[in-house]
Amino acid sequence: MSLQESNVVTLPLDAAARQEVAALWSVLREEAERAVRRDHALLRAMNSAVSMHASFGHALSHRLTIKLADHDIDRDELLALIYGAYTDKPGLLGAAVADLEAVKDRDPSNTEVLTPFLYFKGFYALQGYRIAHWLWAMGRRHLARHIQSRISEVFAIDIHPAAVMGRGIMLDHGSGLVIGETAVVEDEVSILQNVTLGGTGKETGDRHPKIRRGVLIGAGAKILGNIEVGMGAKVGAGSVVLTSVAPYMSVVGVPARPVGRPHTAFPGVTMDQALSEPEYII
Repeated sequence: MSLQESNVVTLPLDAAARQEVAALWSVLREEAERAVRRDHALLRAMNSAVSMHASFGHALSHRLTIKLADHDIDRDELLALIYGAYTDKPGLLGAAVADLEAVKDRDPSNTEVLTPFLYFKGFYALQGYRIAHWLWAMGRRHLARHIQSRISEVFAIDIHPAAVMGRGIMLDHGSGLVIGETAVVEDEVSILQNVTLGGTGKETGDRHPKIRRGVLIGAGAKILGNIEVGMGAKVGAGSVVLTSVAPYMSVVGVPARPVGRPHTAFPGVTMDQALSEPEYII
């Protein structure tokens, strides 16, 4: 199957996923058309990335293929592989929509879905991981590792294919991010650059952190071991977290310690990096 043939492939979706994917696809096409009206030099780029495709699934597969193909797995092979994933698990497209919406809603430098779809490596590293995770679950471990390696080479983001990642996740910048084999990251989490969700270096088995819904992890934080960062918690920039964090608490420092008062929101969604008392920005 060639890249040009992507327009004639049908990706089956359940009703809920079809509705949310179609809505985002309409917005994405409108934003691409506006971009061309503002700057006609973008016509070829917008056609290649968006306008020539029949659906969001086609466009995303094409874009991800271009970024991850290499001399070991060429574009046609990789395109067919990604289509296979989206056909087998159409919820992967729904997850991609939730991830794009998360970036649009949380990144103050961006107010659209087109920009992260075209350019943001955190988004594409996450979508590449989702393909690798699908392969891992089917027992195609070496191919999953190949995708993991390509993501690391291209985006400087290393997510083990066996890790479990939810929906509506924002990997902001993403550079230097490492997520280990038994890590869990639930829905609506935001993670800044140079974060490690790792082991302690001496354990086997279930040895990586569990990041619950709505958590915000600041730049450069290291969360190590089979510990839990509770729902709605904040982890300060540069912190080293070695013990579990209670829900809706904030921790900072080396080693990390609780600071400020408990809060009630999901900082992974609000991106509120301030503490009410004492004054502190993560």
